[in-house]
Amino acid sequence: KDYWFGLIFLFSFPSREFTTSGSSNTDTGKVNGSLETKYKWAEYGLTFTEKWNTDNTLGTEIAIEDQIAKGLKLTFDTTFSPNTGKKSGKIKSAYKRECLNLGCDVDFDFAGPAIHGSAVFGYEGWLAGYQMTFDSAKSKLTRNNFSVGYKTGDFQLHTNLLCSSQKSGEKFTSQTATLHLKHSNCFCVFIYLLQAKVNNSSLVGVGYTQTLRPGVKLTLSALIDGKSINAGGHKLGLGLELEA
Repeated sequence: KDYWFGLIFLFSFPSREFTTSGSSNTDTGKVNGSLETKYKWAEYGLTFTEKWNTDNTLGTEIAIEDQIAKGLKLTFDTTFSPNTGKKSGKIKSAYKRECLNLGCDVDFDFAGPAIHGSAVFGYEGWLAGYQMTFDSAKSKLTRNNFSVGYKTGDFQLHTNLLCSSQKSGEKFTSQTATLHLKHSNCFCVFIYLLQAKVNNSSLVGVGYTQTLRPGVKLTLSALIDGKSINAGGHKLGLGLELEA
């Protein structure tokens, strides 16, 4: 979020029911776009979403919320590519309470479904999270992510440890980010967010977001390789979000 490295990004949502977005990769010159439309049946907690992107992939999503149990949301998500005939399906579940957020998603695949689970706990400004992926075809965990955060009215701090299974073994990546120092209400209206992150590969990311006017937000970002400052290879990004 708000780190568009190597991209020029445009995001527009003229209404809550209609969303369009597009991006241009500055390295490859490839342009991507997407269109999303939502239909809500509030009486029964149902939301129908239709999706299309420039890769000619069609998607349909059906979600039901707060009907079976308070705080529980179930989502059935399918995609289909007419060009290749490829199909995919997901079942997503999420359960939210005041200090707890649980999630479990299942990706269906002919070789065997992948199960993604997550949990976040909060207490007096502290947050702790865990995310995992289990590959049923290989009968093993392929991802373990841990995260800790702290938030007050004027300050937010977040750090995480990512572990993913690779052919050569386990790969660990640590990432730390400090977000949103609030000096005054007026300051936050015009300078919305200044954030930074660094990992153990000496890659430093910086993102700056400013609200130009109500409904118009500009994001500038950069990714710097700290091990080779003078060698080049750094990336810049630009994002523009429009809302009405």
